[in-house]
Amino acid sequence: MIPLLHDFEGETVLVVGGGPVGARKARRFAEEASVVVVSPEFGDREFGGAELIRAAPDTDEIRRWIARTDPALVVAATDDADLNAAAESAARDHGALVNRADDHGDQSVGNVVVPATVRDDPVTMAVATGGRAPALSKHLRERFESEFAGAGEMAELTGELRETLKSEGVPPAERRDAVRAVVREREVWKALDSGRTKARQVAQDVIGDFPGETT
Repeated sequence: MIPLLHDFEGETVLVVGGGPVGARKARRFAEEASVVVVSPEFGDREFGGAELIRAAPDTDEIRRWIARTDPALVVAATDDADLNAAAESAARDHGALVNRADDHGDQSVGNVVVPATVRDDPVTMAVATGGRAPALSKHLRERFESEFAGAGEMAELTGELRETLKSEGVPPAERRDAVRAVVREREVWKALDSGRTKARQVAQDVIGDFPGETT
């Protein structure tokens, strides 16, 4: 399995099932996509602003729901394996991606896995265990959040430094070494707490020995 990132901006995601798993998937995709959740009941759950449609589609009706919503992704999140299978089949026929919440580590060919994700724009970090160890995925996500706090600011800072070095005519290999030195320096990470200006000053000290220094 090869991990890929997919932009769902402007797309529709259809979630079949309004239980805890369906609600969690709806919240995740509602951060970016228009989400429609179809279920006979929803309970007292948060769906992240998704459109909730109270219906109980059977294995035949699910195709009509997919045709009606024209989703980029179908999440099959019911406790009915036959209905999930029907949703998967209909989604593939429609040309949509599929995420089956009941694969439990035995991923079907072409099934989309939704990993545990840490986002600090423009940085995205994700971890997946093939459905075998959700608790480990959650633990690693929490470790990522703690260990790499400020990753988004670091990405912005190093992007600015790279462009500055490039404009000063610093050769590519030396630019790469300079930026790597900044990324590996804990003092720069610590300085990000005080703002990018302070972090940039520390970064400039780190790369001071490189030709084309920005100080």
